[in-house]
Amino acid sequence: MNETIRTLLAKLGGLPVAVETLADEADLYAAGLSSFASVQLMLGLEEAFDMEFPDHLLNRKSFASIAAIEATVATIVGDRKVA
Repeated sequence: MNETIRTLLAKLGGLPVAVETLADEADLYAAGLSSFASVQLMLGLEEAFDMEFPDHLLNRKSFASIAAIEATVATIVGDRKVA
């Protein structure tokens, strides 16, 4: 999952730094992630993981770092499997 997130972030995030140089906990907004790019990233994640972000997880915290994105996606996918 981490590799897919990093690939999508590199493709859709528009970051001025190489994604591979970022730690999983690095602040993506401080690294240059814009609100527009976070929406593009969200759409890419939804397609890649065949899921949909619920409204309550559409916030800055969910996209703050690679680790946060991974945890959010895992929560959504886990919730979907239970439902």
